[in-house]
Amino acid sequence: MTQNRWVAWMQRYGMFAILVLLCLILGLMHERFFTTANLLVVTRQAAINGLLAAGMTLVILTGGIDLSVGSVLALAGAVSAGTLAATGDLTWAILAALAVGTVLGFINGLFVAYPNLPPFIVTLATMAWARGLTLVYTDGRPILIRDVAYRFIGSGYLGPLPVPVVILLVTYLVLWIFLTRTRWGRLIYAVGGNEQACRLAGIPVPRVKTLVYTASGFFAGLTGLVLTARLVSAQPTAGAGYELDAIAAVILGGTSLAGGRGSILGTLVGALIMGVLDNGLNLMNVSPFYQEVAKGLVILGAVLLDWALHRAGALGLRPAAKETAPGEGSGPDPSALASH
Repeated sequence: MTQNRWVAWMQRYGMFAILVLLCLILGLMHERFFTTANLLVVTRQAAINGLLAAGMTLVILTGGIDLSVGSVLALAGAVSAGTLAATGDLTWAILAALAVGTVLGFINGLFVAYPNLPPFIVTLATMAWARGLTLVYTDGRPILIRDVAYRFIGSGYLGPLPVPVVILLVTYLVLWIFLTRTRWGRLIYAVGGNEQACRLAGIPVPRVKTLVYTASGFFAGLTGLVLTARLVSAQPTAGAGYELDAIAAVILGGTSLAGGRGSILGTLVGALIMGVLDNGLNLMNVSPFYQEVAKGLVILGAVLLDWALHRAGALGLRPAAKETAPGEGSGPDPSALASH
């Protein structure tokens, strides 16, 4: 294999190879890792981070960031549980979670897109006030879930697969189609690749940004629903720090923090790497303090690998355009998109 083909292969499949290698190593180190029960635990755990990371991918592809998803998750779960307790209606409880997440994401998008405020500041503020609203709404106490149908969302099975995993797979299939087969998906890549060129080409950059932050809020609400059902209660402190795990999954999946390059399927692999790593360290009874060290080193290693591969491409080892994976690269030509 020539050097440029090796770089191309690693850019496409490097994180998947790392996932497989990590699974093999953990399987050799602990006999329980490859048991059916444990693999179901891994996928169920990865589903929570994967759903959050799905929305985060859209935001980061535009060159933004969303630090509020953990707090939005908590508020959506709390309002959903409160709605169920007040009405006894599962449909209203589900809609409440999705509506809260979508509205908060839309608010983020408006402030980022139209006054053109820094996403870091806007979403940091939302993270604070959404967490405060959660504590006010719950009075700092959990809201228990007694409805069996609601619990099914977090702990039930559809065939051999846990419901959260089914929701995760459907989500990623829809987003893959959206990003690779629709005009708005291409616009997201274009805005992340060169926002100024998009503005000059007449592309509605504010609407694209509003869309991705609204979607991020929606998926945070959906994650809040699934997590609340899984925990059988809405915890006022739920989701604390989850935004960092979501960002880590996106980065591990190869999406550039600068925007314009990455794929939703890569994020799925990144979420699985995080889930496998957490599970493996727990099986080996590694101290939680050392677990954080290990996760940090894995993330740093992945970022350095991604940097090295794309630096190699910049030095003349980048493959031809036909070698570029679908949904990856620096985004389409803004002027071509504007003409459609």
